[in-house]
Amino acid sequence: MITTTFQIDASHPSLSGHFPGNPIVPGVVLLDRVAAEVERGLNARLRTLPQVKFMRPLKPEERACLTIDYTAPTGHFVIKCGDEVVAKGTFEVSA
Repeated sequence: MITTTFQIDASHPSLSGHFPGNPIVPGVVLLDRVAAEVERGLNARLRTLPQVKFMRPLKPEERACLTIDYTAPTGHFVIKCGDEVVAKGTFEVSA
């Protein structure tokens, strides 16, 4: 199991248009964190995300916790902010 924390800086380039006056972290930025941690922690390349569910928005500067659990052939991830689930899903890696 891999667990790491992160936060997206308010100056991240994707935030300017997502959404002006009330920015939230785009889902693709969160999934990029998942892919990067799979690559780093499992020494594998993310191949597909067959199931992803976004539960609540993540605001810039909010601290999030990413947990990855992998048992071949499928892995599971959860991103939480405090006790609230931000996103969760499954993934597969390249052989």
